[in-house]
Amino acid sequence: MPYDSTTGTYTYNIGDLLRLKATFTDIAGAVADPTTVTLKVKAPSGTVTTYTYPGTVSRLSTGIYYYDFPVTASGTHYYNWAGSGAYTAADEASFVVVTTQF
Repeated sequence: MPYDSTTGTYTYNIGDLLRLKATFTDIAGAVADPTTVTLKVKAPSGTVTTYTYPGTVSRLSTGIYYYDFPVTASGTHYYNWAGSGAYTAADEASFVVVTTQF
């Protein structure tokens, strides 16, 4: 991810395809599979879209999940990964999409 050390954010362009990835671990630090994995992405417009595993989110291996997100709007996007069922955990982050000059 392109990191901007001045702002402390990851910056992308419209048209990029981002791999949003989560790794779930138990208290001991071992990778663990939740029963259900949910990814919520909040677009700059305020619209929240939910992706799930099983479903639209993919599993790479035990505890590692991803979603390939197509960037279509400029502004700050927020996302939240959550696992539930056999293992429960959550984490969130954000990235910025710059407005194109063309």
